[in-house]
Amino acid sequence: MKNSRATVRNFDELKAQLAFYAEDNYREFIMRGIPSERPFLGVRIPQIREIVNSVSPNSYDQILAKQPAAFEEVVARGMLICKLPYAEALKYFDSQINIIDDWCSCDTFCTEFSKKIKKQRAEFLDKKIEQLLTDKREFATRAGLVFLKCAYLDFNYLNLIFDRAEGLSTREEYYIKMALSWLITECFIKFPDETYAYLNVSNLPKWTFNKTISKICDSYRVAPEVKDILRKMWK
Repeated sequence: MKNSRATVRNFDELKAQLAFYAEDNYREFIMRGIPSERPFLGVRIPQIREIVNSVSPNSYDQILAKQPAAFEEVVARGMLICKLPYAEALKYFDSQINIIDDWCSCDTFCTEFSKKIKKQRAEFLDKKIEQLLTDKREFATRAGLVFLKCAYLDFNYLNLIFDRAEGLSTREEYYIKMALSWLITECFIKFPDETYAYLNVSNLPKWTFNKTISKICDSYRVAPEVKDILRKMWK
């Protein structure tokens, strides 16, 4: 049986562990669902997490200083950053965003990093998220939207979310539009009245608007009679 409990002490050992757990069939599978220019090894996300958990804390800086090549190395780097205290993790934040070129490494990193910012939401919004939302790169902007979904879905930030969504209404990149529809769907599930009111005045493009309605209607957390009302809003 494969075992990843040996301590990882440097970047070469991290790469060796990832290569050891690579699966050819799984590589072919994920390559079909995660478009990226990077090579894929075929390591499952839970296994990457186990390997990262085995990294010696004394090795973090050395490993994070290396430039990852494979998709799994990018994911592992993001997980390693998220193991650091907030102030330390923030030092590596931009460099991680800069190397993300797919939805999976984006969402994995942002979802995990979101757990670190609960006490710094206002600061993080001003310092990082606002920049991401105006970034010209597809996955940088998607990262900003994923952060809003994961860490800012409360009433105090609801109008800000709607405003930023409107500000992105001209963006045509697929993974930004998907993130927008995902974000507004979660807003509706948590704040249905406010989000319904927003949808009635929204300038979201037809594709994004309809995808949002579709996602809301796919949710088991929305009542059938509400779904009937929403379907009449299709453009």
